[in-house]
Amino acid sequence: MNSKISFKIAIDGSSASGKTTGSKIIAKKFKFKLLTSGKLYRFVAFKILNNKNKYDPQFIKKISKKISLKDLNSKKIFSQRVTTLASSIAKIKYIRNCLKRFQIDFIKNNKKVIVEGRDIGSKIMPDADLKIFFKCSLKEKAKRRLNEYKNKNISLKDVEKALKLRDLSDINRKESPLLFVKGAVLVDTTNLSKKQMGAKLHKLVKLRIKKKINGNI
Repeated sequence: MNSKISFKIAIDGSSASGKTTGSKIIAKKFKFKLLTSGKLYRFVAFKILNNKNKYDPQFIKKISKKISLKDLNSKKIFSQRVTTLASSIAKIKYIRNCLKRFQIDFIKNNKKVIVEGRDIGSKIMPDADLKIFFKCSLKEKAKRRLNEYKNKNISLKDVEKALKLRDLSDINRKESPLLFVKGAVLVDTTNLSKKQMGAKLHKLVKLRIKKKINGNI
């Protein structure tokens, strides 16, 4: 890819749909800078839990200005307590607004960038050169998520139920709901292996970059 060309990719999708894995594949193959927006909400949730569950606007505003990429890779933000709270605070408008600034700055500071989440194509990067929306059947998503859990004392049915509730919450929330935006490319990963998904994404991104270089987008 021409180093002088900027290229922005917005990736959205529900939990366990393959969007994070897909984003990492693209970032590694094409040397893009990647931001997983969900980590921002995890970081804020972690800080809230360590602040006796208090999260007034001033506190959120203060910590959101001090987030570093190192913070977003900390293992501490991946506990179950953090996961639960992160899902909850993602519905709060002032928190979303505070974290939007970090995402916008990340996009501005990188010429080749991927941001993945649930409102990237609709709110964060509506002018993206490529928008991808990941989907997957509920049953397959539950199998994938169960395989990720170290603690197996949970049934597939319970995981399926939890994912269904999360999906409904993301789709129906008032602030920045999960949307399939006009112009997005749908990637259904239900029956795709990681290798197959990688090949599909490689072809898609390569074609779109070529079009931009040739002045067709």
